[in-house]
Amino acid sequence: MNAKTPKETLTILTDLVLPGETNPLDNLFGGELLARMDRASSIAARRHCKRIVVTATVNHVAFTKAVPVGSVLTIEAKVSRAFTSSMEIFVDVWIEDRESGEKTKVNEGIYTFVAVNETGTPVKVPKIVPETKLEKERFDGALRRKQLSLLLAKKIKPDDATELKALFE
Repeated sequence: MNAKTPKETLTILTDLVLPGETNPLDNLFGGELLARMDRASSIAARRHCKRIVVTATVNHVAFTKAVPVGSVLTIEAKVSRAFTSSMEIFVDVWIEDRESGEKTKVNEGIYTFVAVNETGTPVKVPKIVPETKLEKERFDGALRRKQLSLLLAKKIKPDDATELKALFE
């Protein structure tokens, strides 16, 4: 299984925010945005492993700015790290200014997907090799995020969270 780079998994979805997708303040429903982010993430994960992928967790979502009706919304998803059968996907969400075309980041999220076979059994995925500074930062942070999640779920003991312990030494 050959390692891949995050850019090989890059998925960009661009769409228009329509009135039926907004709340009474004419901003995109949060759940609608989460669904779009999930779709982009699933495509990135599938591009990485060429397998069926299922959403395991939505680890972090930050709704930084509202997304008004009529906005051109762009969602960019890339695999930030691959583990045995799971992949962390980092998602950035942008809107374009109607006149200048300038993009503003309005949201980000971190999703975890698991690759499975036709019976739903987890299967191994290729490693990921980060290239850019941002990709390397997200790659390094992924192990800490995974250990924190496992620790909070009581699936590992505090002594086994070596990356987290290193932050305090």
